[in-house]
Amino acid sequence: MILTNAQIVLSNEVINGTLTVENGIISSIDHGSVTLPGALDCQGGFLTPGMIELHTDNMEKHFTPRPGVVWPAIQAFKVHDAQMISAGITTVFDAISIGDVIQGSERLNNLTRMVDALSESRERKLSRADHLLHLRCEVSHKDTLAMFNALLERTPAQLVSVMDHSPGQRQFASLEKYREYYQGKYKLSDVEMDVFVERQTQSSRLYSDTFREQICDTCNRLGIPLASHDDATQAHVDESHHYNMVIAEFPTTAEAAKAAHQKGMGVMMGAPNVVRGGSHSGNIAAHTLASEGVLDILSSDYYPASLLDAAFKIAALESNQYDLPQAVALVSHKPADAVGLHDRGRIQPGCKADLVWSTLTNDHIHIEQVWKNGNRAF
Repeated sequence: MILTNAQIVLSNEVINGTLTVENGIISSIDHGSVTLPGALDCQGGFLTPGMIELHTDNMEKHFTPRPGVVWPAIQAFKVHDAQMISAGITTVFDAISIGDVIQGSERLNNLTRMVDALSESRERKLSRADHLLHLRCEVSHKDTLAMFNALLERTPAQLVSVMDHSPGQRQFASLEKYREYYQGKYKLSDVEMDVFVERQTQSSRLYSDTFREQICDTCNRLGIPLASHDDATQAHVDESHHYNMVIAEFPTTAEAAKAAHQKGMGVMMGAPNVVRGGSHSGNIAAHTLASEGVLDILSSDYYPASLLDAAFKIAALESNQYDLPQAVALVSHKPADAVGLHDRGRIQPGCKADLVWSTLTNDHIHIEQVWKNGNRAF
């Protein structure tokens, strides 16, 4: 396959050139265009690496599209996969939650269904993107440690993150924001919300520290990359670094983001945060961290189509240190490198031919085609 007349986004520059693929691998990159028969003219559009998504919970919404509606697992997974590949995401770490802040939630009911669907789709080669397992461990939930150990025995994980969504700290340092979010989400009365806050606070006291330590020890022993979640203080970052965490997911303050970056952790922020211009929880904005030069990775989180859009928006910001290659790195080789995937995320000879052709109209980036291992996937 030959792609020509493209603005090829390399690791440190953008060139107008031609890219050749052989057997699913990038074989050469040359300056200038060619007129060879069969070459695809990219019409001056951008050619970027297929994106690597480390944290998305997009899958679960397809398993329960409405309250009480349980969708067949493989069909639900395939719709999720189609959304990811159409957004230019060619490697997906599906973030599946162990534990929740509410008992009997659909998230808990769908846990094994989602893990099994991911495994079966991978074995039967039903998906267009590469799907890997990211276990999100809610350490304030009483059953999290037991479920984590049971899942690891049946399905290997490629990434594990440790979360604590109890009130008054991390993502919800503001108790007012906590009440606003969960009271609205679960339609609780003021009295019910008071009980909810007390129950979550008590659960965190009982389980969080012990479960965090044991889960991290297991991952370090098995060589599974670890991510922290919603670090807010220097103490949180010091603890994360102590447990050998390589990624800082969604730090909530500039203090925590800078500390994590200085310790060599990949600071991850949400692409929706970039597109919307700020955090829905009232925490630090991703573009603020970009202006400080401490933004390392972007994640589409709950909205797949936000990822490429956010990279181009970061590159367009006046008050930041990221040109287009550096902004594209936030969604390609930086997340890949953080979890040890060195065969993808870059446009260079020898790497997987996971590619995205897109065109920019005004401030909107539009995906034309996507290739996985040199094969057209969208």
